Amino acid sequence: MTEKEILKALMNVEDPDLKKDIVTLGMVRNVVVEGKNVSFTIVLTTPACPMKEMIQRASENAVKFFVDKEAIVNITMSSEVTSLRDKNKVLPGVKNIIAVASGKGGVGKSTVSVNLAIGLAQLGAKVGLLDGDIYGPSIPLMLGLEDEKPLLEDFNGRNFMVPIEKYGIKILSIGFLVEKKQAIVWRGPMVSSAINQFVNDVKWGELDYLIIDLPPGTGDVHITIAQTANVSGVVMVTTPQEVSLNDCRKAVNMFAMQGINIPILGVVENMAYFTPTELPDNKYYLFGKDGGKKIAEEFNLNFLGEIPIYQSIQEGGDSGLPAALSQGPGSDAFHQISQRVAQQVAMMNSKSNTEVSA
Repeated sequence: MTEKEILKALMNVEDPDLKKDIVTLGMVRNVVVEGKNVSFTIVLTTPACPMKEMIQRASENAVKFFVDKEAIVNITMSSEVTSLRDKNKVLPGVKNIIAVASGKGGVGKSTVSVNLAIGLAQLGAKVGLLDGDIYGPSIPLMLGLEDEKPLLEDFNGRNFMVPIEKYGIKILSIGFLVEKKQAIVWRGPMVSSAINQFVNDVKWGELDYLIIDLPPGTGDVHITIAQTANVSGVVMVTTPQEVSLNDCRKAVNMFAMQGINIPILGVVENMAYFTPTELPDNKYYLFGKDGGKKIAEEFNLNFLGEIPIYQSIQEGGDSGLPAALSQGPGSDAFHQISQRVAQQVAMMNSKSNTEVSA
């Protein structure tokens, strides 16, 4: 057996999401052949790959079928989050920036942001969370960090804020810098200045994903983020009722506007239905049904999943112990959404790389 034969065999194994073989995608590394023993590493493009075990089995079978049926195959499965961001621009250490947006307030956008960040971190990714909702910062409360203050660190004569770390993620919010009951009454330029500072004057370090919790609606913060942060994609959050869907449509159209033009990774439907704890098989659609799916179909977007109404989700947000940290249907929903978001980012990066190469 030779390394060339092994690589040729592995060209028969296709990544089901990226629709190319794992050798062409550069996922096969460190091939070593010693007699009947073959070892190599497969580097996936996301830690959330749902087909990890299938790719591993297919790779082992390919070596035995196309090269030597008696081969002893040892495969190390790893991951390396891909990126398309311009490293010469802001936040050079951040591979992907994911904005979480909603057309209106009260749909659970911050809840999705927090649990998405934790879900991605639990998959093994390096994650940061920026609270971009300047007027209504809620992330400090949701993470049990209301009394925390970020440190300042001098670098080449310039002060940088150091994010607070908890649950495996780096966090920064305007809520860390003002008193709990203090109203933030700022005009647009002041808000834009604060966002610029959070992007440029913070020691975020090396991150696979930076989640930005945007304020609801369409306004100054969205434009500032689009112009300064080189955002990779947006996750839209809505509830099923029509009043929320109408505002969601406006937000989707805003991100498609010239000068903003940020791709939508998909739609999350929050408060999809209510299931009482004592009746786990019952679903009550309090705010309508399948509204998020309708938006996804209307704009040809990915439907990332639905989040039910569970008391544990509300309690977790108020107590500083988000639902993604626990067990149960609410936690499962957030973990599935985190996996799908990571999957969409990897697919988007791969597709864009292919288009550039062509």
